[in-house]
Amino acid sequence: MQYHSDHARQRIVALQPGFEKSEASRSTLIRDIVLMHIGIDTACRSRNIPAVIPRNLIRFWHDHSELPDDVAACMSTWERLREQGFAVRTYDDNSAERYIRDRQGEREVAAFSRCAHPAMRSDYFRLCALVTEGGLYVDCDDVLLNDGWTRLFEDDRLKLQPLCYDISAGRMMQNADIWQTNLPSGERNFYVNNDPIVAPPGHPVLQRALCRATELLLEGNGRPEIQATTGPGNLTTVLAAHAHALLLRGDPLDFNLIRDWDAIAEMRWDLSYREDERNWRNVYGC
Repeated sequence: MQYHSDHARQRIVALQPGFEKSEASRSTLIRDIVLMHIGIDTACRSRNIPAVIPRNLIRFWHDHSELPDDVAACMSTWERLREQGFAVRTYDDNSAERYIRDRQGEREVAAFSRCAHPAMRSDYFRLCALVTEGGLYVDCDDVLLNDGWTRLFEDDRLKLQPLCYDISAGRMMQNADIWQTNLPSGERNFYVNNDPIVAPPGHPVLQRALCRATELLLEGNGRPEIQATTGPGNLTTVLAAHAHALLLRGDPLDFNLIRDWDAIAEMRWDLSYREDERNWRNVYGC
């Protein structure tokens, strides 16, 4: 495993500035970060810094007056976190706009208003909220399964979940398979998801992701592509550049990849809203 980790670090350090603009290069870097975690590279080890991630649970559903019963049932599974000291808050379009106006600025308010789809507003708002106060963001269709979340709050690092689309097979890879050191040949796209996100307030990756999304929304014309503008593509681009810069300087990584999120929570797919325009995939295609 150390062999894979050492070579992964060497490949990342050898990348040229601007590599993150290439989807293939970003994918290779995320795969190499996974290998560094498997090999427990020194850059991935805990820094023994006391936990500073506040117990906030942040969610977004654009219209609470039309919250589907099956989505509400998913959300209810997280209510027990209140007993663990969590502030559990779910924002809608209006409360999210007020939050951004009070805690960010006019540029961010203008950018939020350009998010045409609820999923895009959810993407954008989670960045604003986590940059401001930190905590745990989950989508409303996530169901809490057990108490494995506690270890995500043991230190101050940002935590993100790696995903992989197997282009050759035409489907997402199983999470456990992503962590294999030797994958069979095939074309794949590794990236990080923006659900869940566990973060201390003001983490530089999320600050840059918010800044990049704001610039793209304010500069863009027409209908911006959701994944690349506010979603996982935006987050992966920023994370890749950030990791490269840290390793070039010989600094430890200030984030961890979550290995077994599917044992902590699961996303429910058989929900009523997924059949209509509230599901962004039905509007933008995927």
